[in-house]
Amino acid sequence: MLCSLVEAGDRLIVRDETGAELAGGSFSLVEISSRVGRIPRRISFQDGSLFETNDNDAVDRFLAQKGRAAAGIVHRLERFHPRLIAFVAATILLGGLIYRYALPALVEVAVAVTPPIVPRIMSASTFETMDRTLLDESKLDEVRRGKILDGFRRIAGVSAAGERAYTLNFREGGPIGPNAFALPDGTLILTDELVKLAGDDDEMIVGVLAHEIGHVEHQHSLRQIYRAAGVAALIMLVAGDIGSGAEDVLVEGGGLLALSYSRAAEAEADRHSVELMMKAGLDPAAIARFFELLETKLDDHSETSILSTHPGTPERRKAILDLIAELRKG
Repeated sequence: MLCSLVEAGDRLIVRDETGAELAGGSFSLVEISSRVGRIPRRISFQDGSLFETNDNDAVDRFLAQKGRAAAGIVHRLERFHPRLIAFVAATILLGGLIYRYALPALVEVAVAVTPPIVPRIMSASTFETMDRTLLDESKLDEVRRGKILDGFRRIAGVSAAGERAYTLNFREGGPIGPNAFALPDGTLILTDELVKLAGDDDEMIVGVLAHEIGHVEHQHSLRQIYRAAGVAALIMLVAGDIGSGAEDVLVEGGGLLALSYSRAAEAEADRHSVELMMKAGLDPAAIARFFELLETKLDDHSETSILSTHPGTPERRKAILDLIAELRKG
């Protein structure tokens, strides 16, 4: 049955399609429910009759003409979503506080309680992935390898963990190009391309390897892995499930390859290279020559180098030389 709501003087009347009155009452005594979204409006008459309509806009216009609020506060809240805005703002604020204060503390706790087997598993998975997808067998001659290994053993021998904690692997870099990097368990990888780029300067290569030992001894890889996992968990907390990203970072080799060190970590590894080379009786400025080489041969004057893991900047080289001068004065 089709019904309509009409006004007759000071009365509000519900009529059927034939015009017969079904319910009615004084407008001042009629109760009209507040608007909430698209929920039908309920009009209650004094005699207990109830009329419902989906035409919320018509009811609002009618109420406005009578000087009554067209839409209730619930509808206005629902329409403009102030609670949702407040919730989003609170979520962003909470996420920022967690990222700024809680995450670094949790990362340090995770690093402290990590058993030795975990870095070994991560490193084995990463090395296997790289050998399968990126790297190839080294083509360096045995004489050159021997010279580099001799220098590597000298710096590894004076490191905090000792020579037995580190293993140097020679590989052809392919798409990685000239680079050297360390995995969390002390596995180091040196590409043929970096050796060729260095020319006859074996101490420069050893200085780069000392830098990589610094990353291992300061556990930079673990920190970056846990930080990436923490960020993934934070995103999942805010935005919902993002898949197996955190698991990939912690277990798969590809996750570790995607990480890069922070500026603070790189500066710390640079300092470690200088100190380690001094202890081994080698030239501490070797790592500075490496960055100079990147500037001259690869025209790298920006804040990033051939890989984001090794930013090569004039400022960084200057910082290394200033550190050497400071240590020699002391």
